Amino acid sequence: MATTFRPQNVIAILNSDGKSHPKENSLIAVSAVLGAVAIISSIFNNLHLLSSWTGLFGIITAGYGQFISATTSERFVLVLALGASAIGFFIGVAHGGLWGGL
Repeated sequence: MATTFRPQNVIAILNSDGKSHPKENSLIAVSAVLGAVAIISSIFNNLHLLSSWTGLFGIITAGYGQFISATTSERFVLVLALGASAIGFFIGVAHGGLWGGL
């Protein structure tokens, strides 16, 4: 049986139920950016304040996004962002903490 192939954009993949989820999609984007910043800045020893704070906000944002997510693909991206935020947060705390090692 032949079917037609329709390319989909990222938002269409996240909204696999056919409905629009602007709040969930914005939380996914914010969580992914915070997780990426947290894990990349945790590589550098002197950026522990940036990595720990962005990691903390990324954990909170991705955790709230898990509560209100509607599709499995949204949850998948949120779990990846939550993991990246948590790793960045923990490494940032290990390098000096949220307040600069006071």
